Amino acid sequence: MIRIAIVILNFNGSHHLKRFLPSVCRYSVSPGNRIIMVDNGSNDDSVSFVRSTFPEIDLIEFSKNNGFAPGYCLALKQVDATYFVLLNSDVEVTPGWLEPLYTAMESDPSMGACMPRMRDYNHPDHFEYAGAAGGFIDYLGYPFCRGRLLSSVEKDTGQYDQPRDIFWASGACMFVRSSAYFRAGGLDEDFFAHMEEIDLCWRMRRTGFSIRAVPESIVYHIGGGTLPNNNPHKLFLNYRNNLYLLFKNLTIIQLVPVLFMRMILDGMSALVYLVNGSGSFCKAVFQAHMAFYKNIPRLIRKRIELKGTIGRVHIKEIYPRSILFDFFVRKKRYFSELEW
Repeated sequence: MIRIAIVILNFNGSHHLKRFLPSVCRYSVSPGNRIIMVDNGSNDDSVSFVRSTFPEIDLIEFSKNNGFAPGYCLALKQVDATYFVLLNSDVEVTPGWLEPLYTAMESDPSMGACMPRMRDYNHPDHFEYAGAAGGFIDYLGYPFCRGRLLSSVEKDTGQYDQPRDIFWASGACMFVRSSAYFRAGGLDEDFFAHMEEIDLCWRMRRTGFSIRAVPESIVYHIGGGTLPNNNPHKLFLNYRNNLYLLFKNLTIIQLVPVLFMRMILDGMSALVYLVNGSGSFCKAVFQAHMAFYKNIPRLIRKRIELKGTIGRVHIKEIYPRSILFDFFVRKKRYFSELEW
């Protein structure tokens, strides 16, 4: 069995592979570790580049773009390893990045996943939006990070140097115990991309595993490597998948008021997009809700499958206040200002 399988999902990311694979190979190869590139039907030179330049990297090739979650689901079933590292192709790793993550997991069998400190590749003294120093969520389902509240990203001055339990680890660089991954049911393929790692972490938490940020390990992430932040389809996926996330994981008592509030808040955000001239974004929010309502029967079946774990574990890393209210009304801009 492989000790650590570093699994990089790629779709037409040859430019990222050429820039970042050298550091991954340089700082990750050791006895018991394997680097695996999963190609999601690329039509660029990704596969030929890896095959000719990095023959030590294992290749799993798919004939089409399955998406992030389905691609990893299909690939990880073929990998026999104690630990998986889900690593984006646009991440630069640093010397010694794996050891603190591996040590943290080995020292605590109840830890399901962990993540490194994520800095912005283009602004190296700042945290990176997609993960920063660990992910959290408020009671209405809005994600944020230790080091990033909504659009406000903090400079890394050492304020979050201490490891701590978090709610979710970023899928851009997630170190996960394979047994915890499969026990929780793995990534949900219906998410396609975005927030699938939050859903996975929520299910791992409900099955008794913890999630941890390990800031001693540092990586640099570009972000937006597949879909840029101003893409309406990305907005659609974020809104739809966030509703999927809530429907699957909240108790019925929690779900009804939260969905009611989200309909109001999402409607308000769609109106703001429309007033600001972003008709495509307004349409994306509407389409996300329609897709969610259409898939409620399927989501009900998933709730039935998860019934034994929903509400079983109190998760203190769910922020009991509204991050939107704190950010826009109370003007909170730093994670350290939040009141837990």
